[in-house]
Amino acid sequence: MRKLKNSELNRIGIDDFKSTAKTPIVVVLDNIRSCNNIGSVFRTSDALLIEAIYLCGYTATPPNKEIHKTALDAENSVEWRYFKETEDAIFDLTEKGYHVYAVEQVENSIMLPDFKPKKNEKIALVFGNEVKGVQQKVVDLCYGAIEIPQYGTKHSFNISVSAGIVLWDLFCKMNY
Repeated sequence: MRKLKNSELNRIGIDDFKSTAKTPIVVVLDNIRSCNNIGSVFRTSDALLIEAIYLCGYTATPPNKEIHKTALDAENSVEWRYFKETEDAIFDLTEKGYHVYAVEQVENSIMLPDFKPKKNEKIALVFGNEVKGVQQKVVDLCYGAIEIPQYGTKHSFNISVSAGIVLWDLFCKMNY
């Protein structure tokens, strides 16, 4: 077994990425304070051909040196928009026909393994602040909530880890 060189991975360039069919998922970041987390979500979104990222509230936006450290140019490939209020992002997505789900621990949440996206369903996923999670007023506007099962002593994952888990799971369910 030999580790592949980057040149052997057949990666597409940014121009080709922009014209490639995307997974019909939009990520909404609700007041994320860490630029490292934001950059990591950009990088994961690039890898899984996510349609767009909506950056909301005090979530930093590109160009930003700290986002770039972990995004590694994915901030230039993945489409993004900024909304001062997360609620406005939810309204925008709902008008465009997306089912918006908070990724949060709430009453009547759907456990991630049990979540089955409908064929041709456009999905938006709201990931919340590192400490406070998704704002209740945002949860109230969502179509539903998806929860990642957890079995240890802690009650949450880091937001970039949560995004990686949920996006990979939905990517697989929608594409395989």
